[in-house]
Amino acid sequence: MSTTPHLPSRDGEPTWEVAYLLPTQGQWTEEDFFQFHTNRMVELADGHLELLPMPTWLHQLIVELLFDRFRDHVRQQNLGGKVLMAPLPAKLFPGTVREPDLLYVCAENLPANVRDYPQKIDLAIEIVSEGAEAHKRDYVDKLADYAKAGVAEYWIVDPEQTLVTIFVLDGTTYRVAQECHPGDQACSLLLDGLTISVNDIWALAQ
Repeated sequence: MSTTPHLPSRDGEPTWEVAYLLPTQGQWTEEDFFQFHTNRMVELADGHLELLPMPTWLHQLIVELLFDRFRDHVRQQNLGGKVLMAPLPAKLFPGTVREPDLLYVCAENLPANVRDYPQKIDLAIEIVSEGAEAHKRDYVDKLADYAKAGVAEYWIVDPEQTLVTIFVLDGTTYRVAQECHPGDQACSLLLDGLTISVNDIWALAQ
């Protein structure tokens, strides 16, 4: 925590008094992160807080559709794992906590304590929000983080490009398993038999 002397905030300025109570960028710990309460969606990446854009109606419709399809498949196949949606912090590795829009945890990786947060996830899905920063976060930063954490499969659903990209872990890095355009079927390699029509996703935007 910073102890640097400071002047009271003036009207129209950020509330510096609160800012000085928080760790500086690069010094955030997991304990700090979980004690930080905010009405904004945030993630912890290498000790840095990242403020996320609020999801749109379309974003949440896509999450709902995918959640229903994934959950139904897991239940019908009696896989024993869990499909859950954000907000749910996932501890990827020290100093980095992400909140995938949708995640799947295999039965053997479920938290022992239901009041805990997942420490190992097996599949992550992100729906790309508008803007270059959000695009980089999902296609570059989270791609690297999920690979480092050993997430077996990563889906990026991109409404602007009407594209669904499925990555699978190959050693310590991802390779593209599928690039799904309108008319294609998106197929999970981890969850055998799970197939989703890409047209069903983009129909939500109509």
